[in-house]
Amino acid sequence: MKVLLLHPGEMGASIGAALTGNGHEVAWVSAGRSEATGDRAQGAGLTPLQTLAEGAEFAELTISVCPPEAALEVAAEVAATNFDGIYLDANAVAPATAERLGAICRRYVDGGIVGPPAWREGATRLYLSGEQAPTVAALFAGSLVDARAIAGDVGSASALKMCYAAFTKGSSALLLAVRALAEANGVTADLLAEWDVSQPQLAARSEAVAKSVSRKAWRFAGEMREIAATFAAADLPDGFHGAAAMLYERMAGLKDESDADLDAVLAALLR
Repeated sequence: MKVLLLHPGEMGASIGAALTGNGHEVAWVSAGRSEATGDRAQGAGLTPLQTLAEGAEFAELTISVCPPEAALEVAAEVAATNFDGIYLDANAVAPATAERLGAICRRYVDGGIVGPPAWREGATRLYLSGEQAPTVAALFAGSLVDARAIAGDVGSASALKMCYAAFTKGSSALLLAVRALAEANGVTADLLAEWDVSQPQLAARSEAVAKSVSRKAWRFAGEMREIAATFAAADLPDGFHGAAAMLYERMAGLKDESDADLDAVLAALLR
C-alpha cells in the first residue's frame, strides 16, 4: 500500500520504518520540516514529497502521528486536499476528539500507540478501532509494531490509550510533584529516609522518571488535557490530570539531554 506519514518524529519514523520493512511505499512531506526530521525519514526509508497535495494524491492511507493538540488541524488540512483514502489518527486524543476527527475524515481509523518508538520487538502496540481497523492492522503483520484491531467503534482505541496513559504518565507527574513538594518544604532527606524503609523503589523511580519524561514533557501536557477531558466526559473528576498538564508545561523547556536529571526537573517545577 502507498502510505503518507505525517510526521516522522521519533515515534512516527519508527511507524514508517515498520511499514517500509513490510514492503509498503511510505512518503512524507518535507517542506518546512527540520534537518533532524529529514534524517529520521531517510533512515526509515521514507520518500520525500514537497507538498501535502502531492502526498494526498500519492497515498491510499494517511497516518497522522503528531502532538495531540495538532490532531484536528492536521486532519482538516488533509481533508482540504480531497484525500479519499483511509485516514489513521494515531495520536493521544480523547474519544470525543476521535469522534470529531471521524467527522472530518470519511474513512477514519482511530488509533492509540502504547510503548516507545518501535525499534525492538514486543515493545510497541498500535491499537486500532473503526470499520477499516483490520485493514490497517494487516499492514503491520510481522513488523516491530504490534497492531491490534479491537472491538468497538471510533473512539475505542483512543479510550484505551487514555486509560493507559492516565496511570503511566499521570503517576509520573504525581511522583515528580511529590519530590518538588518535599524540596519546597525542606523535608527531602527525611522523605527519602522514610521511602528507604517503606517504599524502597520510589527514590530510584523518581530519578528514572525525571530522565525519561523531561525531554518529552512538551508533548505530555496536551495528552494530559485530553485525558482530563476523557474523565470529564465519563462524569469523573478531571482535576488530577489537569494539574498533571500544568506540571508537564513547567518542564516543557527541558529538551536537552544534559538537562534530563531530577535537579533540573525540580527547579523547573518550583520556578
